[in-house]
Amino acid sequence: MAVLKGGPSTEREVSLVSGRECAAALRGEGFDVIEIDAQADLPARLTDCAPDVVFNALHGRWGEDGCVQGLLEWLGLPYTHSGVLASALAMDKQRSKQAYRDAGLPIVDSILAPREEAAARHVMAPPYVVKPNNEGSSVGIHIVQDAANAPPQMGEEMPDVVMVEAYAPGRELTTTVMGDRALTVTDILTDGWYDYDAKYKAGGSRHVVPADIPADVFDACLDYAVRAHRALGCRGLSRTDFRWDEARGLDGLVLLETNTQPGMTPTSLSPEQAAQCGMSFGALCRWIVEDASCAR
Repeated sequence: MAVLKGGPSTEREVSLVSGRECAAALRGEGFDVIEIDAQADLPARLTDCAPDVVFNALHGRWGEDGCVQGLLEWLGLPYTHSGVLASALAMDKQRSKQAYRDAGLPIVDSILAPREEAAARHVMAPPYVVKPNNEGSSVGIHIVQDAANAPPQMGEEMPDVVMVEAYAPGRELTTTVMGDRALTVTDILTDGWYDYDAKYKAGGSRHVVPADIPADVFDACLDYAVRAHRALGCRGLSRTDFRWDEARGLDGLVLLETNTQPGMTPTSLSPEQAAQCGMSFGALCRWIVEDASCAR
């Protein structure tokens, strides 16, 4: 088995950790594992080692957006997680929102705008959020508060076209879908925005699982996550993130995005939810491998 990790995306460091942890867990489950840092020589390396299965532990562009999935389809290698179309669709935030909308799922308004225009004027009434349309892990997030006089100042690391999204107040909730089953709901507690540091630095956030929230909101998270998984055509494991304005009850729950390659360390959100449901990290990794296929 080949575990793909690293790669050239902005989420490389996170992927290296996910890949290392998954490889160790799979060895513990009795698999013969080779770890591959996914670089330009990936096709040659996969051809040389000819694995029976590829465990995709990549995050971000190239590994999560359909590109590596297309390569694996071309090579005829069974692989984990979602296929080409679902991966590309989920990574494109604006297009995935259209899929949510078509499925009757609650979302906030958003538009795509040239970066220079979004930096020159308010293209949407504050409060709003500016983010890349095709990155994950809260990379490049700019929050424009209600009283802001000026739009955000963005560096050249931001893409030429950005998503501008109405700010959704409230709590951060997330639900993992495993196959066709929603696991549970996690309430993510931070001192501020759930940004990159809150996600990955020690002490950056605290997870309450299962979330201590009203039953109707809890059940809606489970239902919406499964419906989002199906609307995008996801396979294997996915995780859908929400914001919930508790002052508005169930009407305050909105979908933000679906991750087709959730973080995979024993303390990451999805493995943490699986553990809450009685599944060890090794057993979760084994399930993901046994679910692998081509033509996903």
